[in-house]
Amino acid sequence: MSAVPAASPKSRLRSALTKYLPSRGDYDGLSSSWKTDLLAGITVGIVALPLALAFGVSSGVGAEAGLITAVVAGLVAAVMGGSNVQVSGPTGAMVVVLAPVVATHGTGSIALVSLMAGLMVCALGISGLGRAVAFIPWPVVEGFTLGIATIIFLQQVPSALGTEGIPGHNILLAAIESASLATVPTVAQTLAVVAGVAAIMLIAPRLHKSLPASLIAVLLVTIAAELLQLDIPRIGAMPHSLPAPRVPTFDPAALGGLVMPAVAIAMLAAIESLLSARVGAGLVGPDGRLSGPYTPDRELTGQGLASVAAGLFGGMPATGAIARTAVNVRSGAKTRLSAIVHAVVLLAIIYLAAGLVSRIPLAVLGGVLMVTATRMVSQRTVTAILRSTRSDAAVFLLTALITVAFDLIIAIEIGLAAAALLTLRKFASMSGVRRQDIAGAPVEGDEHIAVFTLGGAMFFGAAERILQEISEVKDIQVAIIRLSQVRMLDATGAHALVEVISALELRGITVLVKGVQPEHMALVTNVGVIRSLRHHKHLFTTLPAAVEHARSHVLRNAAASA
Repeated sequence: MSAVPAASPKSRLRSALTKYLPSRGDYDGLSSSWKTDLLAGITVGIVALPLALAFGVSSGVGAEAGLITAVVAGLVAAVMGGSNVQVSGPTGAMVVVLAPVVATHGTGSIALVSLMAGLMVCALGISGLGRAVAFIPWPVVEGFTLGIATIIFLQQVPSALGTEGIPGHNILLAAIESASLATVPTVAQTLAVVAGVAAIMLIAPRLHKSLPASLIAVLLVTIAAELLQLDIPRIGAMPHSLPAPRVPTFDPAALGGLVMPAVAIAMLAAIESLLSARVGAGLVGPDGRLSGPYTPDRELTGQGLASVAAGLFGGMPATGAIARTAVNVRSGAKTRLSAIVHAVVLLAIIYLAAGLVSRIPLAVLGGVLMVTATRMVSQRTVTAILRSTRSDAAVFLLTALITVAFDLIIAIEIGLAAAALLTLRKFASMSGVRRQDIAGAPVEGDEHIAVFTLGGAMFFGAAERILQEISEVKDIQVAIIRLSQVRMLDATGAHALVEVISALELRGITVLVKGVQPEHMALVTNVGVIRSLRHHKHLFTTLPAAVEHARSHVLRNAAASA
């Protein structure tokens, strides 16, 4: 039989790159879902329009840059990303990071920073780090989602009250201050608009599940506002053209100062995009079905390419947007056609309908997002987490609170740290040492033999306590330490064993070790557990053999002292 020829380096490279490239499988089911995908894309496009403009202005680069990012990055991420329902573009979290960069380096630096950060995100995806999001605990993800939903809701308060947002403020304080600035004639009209949008979005799905509730609400309430001639804030003037792509100019002397901002932006884009994709995959559409899985590594490369493309067109860094993704799923999206349509709608609006869309009241879009925010986290999910364990409930609430009070990255970091510490504490509480009697008929001298069984995890979180419990033993001549029930052992745990053995041997107590797991043998050997024994033959595989050796040792001691 002839040997199978090894794949050439070129074919291996092609195979490795294939998983990051678009395929026909990206559009499975399109023949039956294209109508709902089309309507969902139109709805998301309209909802994304004011957000793109607002985020562009808030970051300091201008409304045009925000809209360019929504079009270019939204299209590239839809085609190249790893999620079928993710909608990408400028986000509020990114604005927080970009504003200081604009203040320090000017608006001209953003396109270059977008290019740099995009390449870094691509590198993260190619390196396979996208799968790391799978290790983020469920309470952290849901806490992040609850925090984001709260932020989205609070961000709409100025629009719902007919006031202007307060840039640079904490979102809760900004909502309170916006409320204090509301005037009676305007606030009555805007609240009525929000109520009308919410009512339509709640009633339409009950009439027919396939109805695009968000789009119907936007159209009907906007027409009503025009007929009633309501004097409330509208979207307003918009840019009318899309620039040609070009490589951003940069000053080599200033490049060093942009590296760290680019790293921060890349990390934010990676985390927010992956979490958005993960949250989107868990959302339920109008048909009661989950939106489907996603590919983390491909999602990172797609988002990286999206930011690169946005930078070439003079835009800003992009990420997966949870609010727009949620609207997309709730509107019935099943394939990435909806996200593509969203970008095309925004592009068409730039050239064809800027004047018409400029008349949409901000309160209408605020109402759409408020309803969307309330649906992002189900009551059943919150109840399940709060009733699970106290530690998981604490991590969930802490992550949500910090997301609202500070920012997304800090929330993820603290949420992960809290989850890790509580998990280590749980592992440590499950780990321990107990002294057991020698099985069988007692033999004279057994009172001078102590058998200790270590269980659970012998790691840095539990090693000190186990060390103390064994070291406190008195009036024995031989200590048998059983390791057969140790499921996890790290270098700290192995070093603690060395200290235990050395301390007991210095007191004249002979130590026998029994039952080292095969997977732990290299570790205990390299750290010095075997060397710390009085004799290398004091390592046993069975307990009866260790007990027999211990009894003979006690007998020899008795004979020597007689």
